Amino acid sequence: MPAVEFPKGFDWGCATCAYQTEGAWNEDGKGESVWDRITHRGGVNPGPNGDTACDFYHRYKEDIALMKELGLKTVRFSVAWSRVLPEGKGRINQKGLDFYDRVIDEMLAAGISPLLNCYHFDHPMALHKEGGWANRDMAKCFAEYCGLLAERYGDRVKRWMVMNEPWVFSGGFHISRSGDWPTGLRVMHIVALAHGMAVRAIRAAGKPESITTAFDTPGIYPASDSEEDRAATERRWRMRDSFFIEGVQNGRYPDFHLGGNQAELLGIQPGDMEIVKTPLDCLGLNIYARELVAHDPADPHTGVRLAQPPEGVETFYGMELYPEAVHQVLMRMWNDYRVPLWVTEIGCNYSDFPDENGTVNDDRRVKFLQSYFAQMHRAIQDGADVRGCHVWTIMDSVEWESGFDMRFGLVYCDPTTQQRIIKKSGYWYRDLIAANRLAY
Repeated sequence: MPAVEFPKGFDWGCATCAYQTEGAWNEDGKGESVWDRITHRGGVNPGPNGDTACDFYHRYKEDIALMKELGLKTVRFSVAWSRVLPEGKGRINQKGLDFYDRVIDEMLAAGISPLLNCYHFDHPMALHKEGGWANRDMAKCFAEYCGLLAERYGDRVKRWMVMNEPWVFSGGFHISRSGDWPTGLRVMHIVALAHGMAVRAIRAAGKPESITTAFDTPGIYPASDSEEDRAATERRWRMRDSFFIEGVQNGRYPDFHLGGNQAELLGIQPGDMEIVKTPLDCLGLNIYARELVAHDPADPHTGVRLAQPPEGVETFYGMELYPEAVHQVLMRMWNDYRVPLWVTEIGCNYSDFPDENGTVNDDRRVKFLQSYFAQMHRAIQDGADVRGCHVWTIMDSVEWESGFDMRFGLVYCDPTTQQRIIKKSGYWYRDLIAANRLAY
């Protein structure tokens, strides 16, 4: 079996999320988040939700010990905004700040480099009632929150992530859920404005080694070789994969909208783009699959229609398994921006359970990671400066609207008993990290 070496010092790790793992949704002064409200209204599959999740709030020492056992060099974790600022602004919850002190200190004691992600979808319900991300005031609130985190933890946390997948919770949410294009476009700009203000706040509070954001970046491919499909594919790339990156790195938004004045539609005000432009030290890229794009003359906004993957291909979470997308995205981002890259999420959902011996043989996940890591290595060989990778995720956790039905973890978690079992893929990843070498 062939094997390839990764660069010396390559940072292998895992990614997690506060709402999906912590539980303790209303303990020690934590305020209600939007996802607390969604799940309590019955907006998800019945069964376990984020109220308890993986109970990381009480079991963080046990779970960080598992991270150490797997040999993780770095772990990306998020802070629950409403745990430290219950109303999103103003009153500080000291017990919430203290919790993340303990998490950070425990990771450092385990030899793990913490990557602190300020925001992963779960903003305080109090701010949502004021309009959430559709309210320009949210940008200022977010920047103040990020500044608070940097002041508190900057002496120990050297690597920072501002947001996870801004497309998903801004334009993607409003456009895909309700077809609300006007709101979606305005929210995209407000989120970019908040991002720029937050980067400045983090840098002003200390001297971070690096600041990044995890951008949702599927591979974008034309459904056919027609000129119309290729043009539609480029518009989709500009809106989906590069909109926020182009704003952050170059202070401009790529043109993707067919009708009207794009600046007007986005609600850009004088001076905004100077704030949006806050070049990052590296780009985080969440890469799961690809999108097939066809031209749609009936769509007045982008002229885009997403096509179905070919019949018979394997899918997970409704997404096609397509390892080559990793290479495509990494090479395009490297060629376009020439800044260091991180694969900040890569993973798959396979619901494998313990057998009669208590072993979780998730061979499909091992095969998936082998094929995706091979494409990551191929991009490195082709010149892309890829510094590290975070597998999604350390253990099975709440997958938003799907509860525990979708399992992405390297460690099995039973939400009823809170039993943890390292899966075959977890041991495989441990060995890969130790050797820094991939056999496939």
